[in-house]
Amino acid sequence: MKLGLHEGYWQKDPLPNFIGLAKEAESLGFDSVWTAEAYGSDALTPLAAIASHTSKIKVCTGVMQLSARTPVCAAMSALTLDHISNGRLCLGVGVSGPQVVEGWYGQPFNRPLERTREWIEIFRQVIAREHPVEFDGKQYQLPLKGGMGLGKPLKSITHPLRKHIPVFLGAEGPKNVQLAAEKFDGWLPIFVSPYRMDIFDESLAPAKDKKDFQICAMVNMYVNDNLADALLPVKYMLALYLGGMGAKSENFHKNLMERMGFGEEAQKIQDVFFEKGQHEAAMVVPDALADEISLCGPVDRIKERLQDWKKSSVTTMMIGVSAFGEDTTRSNMRILAEAVL
Repeated sequence: MKLGLHEGYWQKDPLPNFIGLAKEAESLGFDSVWTAEAYGSDALTPLAAIASHTSKIKVCTGVMQLSARTPVCAAMSALTLDHISNGRLCLGVGVSGPQVVEGWYGQPFNRPLERTREWIEIFRQVIAREHPVEFDGKQYQLPLKGGMGLGKPLKSITHPLRKHIPVFLGAEGPKNVQLAAEKFDGWLPIFVSPYRMDIFDESLAPAKDKKDFQICAMVNMYVNDNLADALLPVKYMLALYLGGMGAKSENFHKNLMERMGFGEEAQKIQDVFFEKGQHEAAMVVPDALADEISLCGPVDRIKERLQDWKKSSVTTMMIGVSAFGEDTTRSNMRILAEAVL
């Protein structure tokens, strides 16, 4: 199992020393560093800065939002950044959700599976650069139908460093996970338990013969001799995702928890969130749920539970930048490097 550092997206201000943390991860033997985007900072620009100060660590997006860029625009950025990083780029992409897609990007969210299938096909054509790009889909047409009628198929002026850039799909629903297995180089799950990976077996079946298929899982890590205290930040995060991240009638994270066997608990968390708020909702998050999807507790306990993750189908474990500061992040990275690498 490989290790990754996920630096996420910037909050009110840029993430302090994001380049220094990436350099530390590289020196410890981490395989990858990741950035994200929501509706503020973008995922690609920080990676260009990181790539210019590192030499080995993979630079990855997790996730780049599909509605933010046309597939050709995304391919142009990827082609450029792959040259800058000397072939270290991996793209993690995802459809985001209707609140961001329609509210921030002003794009329709309907038929996300169809849009994702078309997007990756066009992206692959641009990067391969084998012929002028032509595509006649329901979501995308190249050249555009209508308009002035003057568009013509084009091929990238810049030659790619690689004809295939790895692209992973962030997915939660069964059909989306299946699409990741069918059309992508890997899958980015948001919440997984090493003890319940079997719930994804059917969706991941198309990837069983892909020897290089990657599963890169985000795992929250909190070191504390008191397990209950260590689990609290995970509970607050779950309360927000199950209660406030998405509409009450359609919450993909809550649907995932139901498939993981925590349906009643997830419903209660959402109900309490809407009735009383995040703090009260966090108090009803079961210890078992928070514990299974994270690494929490004393160092020795974390090292012990890492063995279960290493036995799972997860190929890369990503930990995030700690909310408790840079020193904590560095300490967490050293603990993982010692235990895994």
